[in-house]
Amino acid sequence: MSNPDSYFQRTEVSNSDLTELKNYLYPRAQYGDKEKAFKFGTLVDALITENDRVRYDKRMVDDVVYSKEDFELGLAMRKALRKEARRDPFLAQVLAKSDTQRFMVNKDQVFQYGNFDYTLDTRCKWDWWLPDFGFGGDLKTTFAESQAQFNEAMDFFDWDRSRAWYMDIAGSQQDFIYAISKKNLKIFKAFIFRDDATYKRGKEKYDELAFKWWMLFS
Repeated sequence: MSNPDSYFQRTEVSNSDLTELKNYLYPRAQYGDKEKAFKFGTLVDALITENDRVRYDKRMVDDVVYSKEDFELGLAMRKALRKEARRDPFLAQVLAKSDTQRFMVNKDQVFQYGNFDYTLDTRCKWDWWLPDFGFGGDLKTTFAESQAQFNEAMDFFDWDRSRAWYMDIAGSQQDFIYAISKKNLKIFKAFIFRDDATYKRGKEKYDELAFKWWMLFS
């Protein structure tokens, strides 16, 4: 899929790179159409955080055309998030005050694997970054229909790993996810704090993969 953002041509290690490495080292059955899910996620991200990439008259993001069904679902999901913001003051602040799609680079980030220290150049790109507060968060689309299913998806899809990775690049003390259900338009939430169980689980996941990345590619 075409994306004019130069972020994706950068060479620093990203969480997505770790995901590709995990898929290579530990292949498992894929559920659903991965490319279709990514394409739809790009649509929802653009509708909510990069509106200038959207051509409403042609149902396009950049040069990619979407079906009427997908485009209308994306609009309905955006509407559901905005409705949630009317009763969630924090989300209202996120939508009003965040820098969207802001990327960060951390040169020579120090990692420790056991008693061994090494460095990697790392990067991340925030759906939402709150400069006034020094932390940010992520927007997700999900097939989950309940908070419990969403919590399971966080572990299964390694969203905990991504949040720990982003927090450690930015040096932030907390993080969050807002997820919109593709099934019933419900909004699910996760709030992560440094050294809580979600952060620790995510960091443990990325520590293993980052060390393997260093061994293979450094």
